[in-house]
Formats: sequence, structure tokens, C-alpha cells
Amino acid sequence: MPPTTLLAAPRRWLRGLYDWTIHWADTRQSLAALFAIAVAESSVFPIPPDVLLIAIVGSNARKWLRAAVLCSVGSIVGAVIGYWIGWGFMATVGRRIVEFYQAQHAWDRVVALYNGEWGIWFLAGAAFTPIPYKVATIAAGATGMPLLPFTVVSLLGRAGRFFLVAGSLRLFGPRIRATLERNFDLAALAFFVLLIGGFLVIKWL
Repeated sequence: MPPTTLLAAPRRWLRGLYDWTIHWADTRQSLAALFAIAVAESSVFPIPPDVLLIAIVGSNARKWLRAAVLCSVGSIVGAVIGYWIGWGFMATVGRRIVEFYQAQHAWDRVVALYNGEWGIWFLAGAAFTPIPYKVATIAAGATGMPLLPFTVVSLLGRAGRFFLVAGSLRLFGPRIRATLERNFDLAALAFFVLLIGGFLVIKWL
């Protein structure tokens, strides 16, 4: 099958997602939607909130600070939910989420990381990078990582990521958005690669 055919579906999906986020960015519910997606992404939802954050700040740069704060707070709320799932419901809900992301064979390695000296660093990396954050939050709860360092590291990683995105758009928003519109196929492909790359990091641990 030609590469263009293989990439057609992801491009259509990402184009639809981009249009959907722009729609929310221009409504009164945009910040509430951002908060809800940030909560869900940290525990169960596969799409990162950066997509809506970019759309909101790209449409109205004056919202950059409120958007970054809400996105960070929502993500931490979701992280605690993920932690709670791992701590109390790993055998049921948590296991199904891990299976959904096809990370079963990596679970022992993730658990070993959390039980060793690298656990906190793995959590920090997942909070700031495309590694699926919900897998990290659930694993933290399942292995009994103390809640205070979990919350502090998650807050630093998530807030650092979202404030970097929102702050960059506040400074360069019109040019970035115009570039995305002109080169959407390339931007969509880059986003898709980052998303799949995050899943592969978990799969190959």
C-alpha cells in the first residue's frame, strides 16, 4: 500500500481533530473543555490537551495564562485519578487501560522502574514528553509511590510543558497558527509521529 494511502486516514483524523479544537476555541466553553480534556488525558483519554491549548491561545492570545493554568490543574486532577485507579482498581480498570495501550508486556519493566531509583525520573519524563502519561500515573498508584512526590513531580512536568506551549504561542501565536494552516499535512504528520512514538516508548520498555 502506498505511503500516501497509509497516511490519508491519520491526516483526515487529525484534520478533523484540529477543526474540532478550533471550534471549541471560539466558544464560551473553550476553557471548560480544555480543563475536561486535560483531566481525561491524564487517566484514560488518548489525545493530549495540547491540541486544544494551541487552538485556544492561537485564537485569543490574551487567554494564554488562564489556559495554561487550567490545563495544568486539570492534568493534575486527572493524574490523581489515574493514581487512584492504579492504587485501588488495578486488577479491573487499570489493567484494561494498560491493555488498551498494548503495554502489557512492558508493565513489569514499568513496575521495576517505579520500585527502583528511576521511577521518579520516568514519571517526570512522561509528564513532559509524548510518553502516554496515563500509563505513568496508573503505575505510580499501583506501585504505591508516595502521593506527595508524585503530585509535585507531575505538577512541575505538566505545568512546564503547558506553560511552554502557551507562552510560545503568546509570543509567536499568529505566525505559528498561520504556518499550521499553510502546512497542515506536515504538522499533522509530525503530531502523529510524536503520538505513536510515545506509545512505542511504552511498548518497547
